[in-house]
Amino acid sequence: MEVRNCRGCGRLFNYLHGQQLCPGCMGELEEKFQNVKEYLRKNPKAPLNKIAEENEVTVKQIKQWVREERLTFTEESQITLECEGCGGKVLTGRFCDRCRTSLQNEFSGAIKRPTATLSPKKNNSEKDRMRFLDN
Repeated sequence: MEVRNCRGCGRLFNYLHGQQLCPGCMGELEEKFQNVKEYLRKNPKAPLNKIAEENEVTVKQIKQWVREERLTFTEESQITLECEGCGGKVLTGRFCDRCRTSLQNEFSGAIKRPTATLSPKKNNSEKDRMRFLDN
């Protein structure tokens, strides 16, 4: 474990992994996430700026939750993010369905590719053996 400063309040805390927030700030952020999630259920067509303003969260934070696939916008929502692969429309995550499928195929193809083949065993003959020099 290492000790770091919280990006939210500046206090020192034992950092394990993930965001650099202390447990107190993480709890507050999770509470805000639940509020945003509930707000989106009630107002699926609300613009991004209004969602952020009503819930006292930054637009950047909402986009991060969408990229992490914690939030999803509906088809009727006018809010979309750009696919990191092709620039197309994304409702949740980092990639559109086409790019996601393409990446999955590339990764599964990389796993199936054979690695270096083993060379056939050589016959043990007299000339392949270790030799000793007489002193």
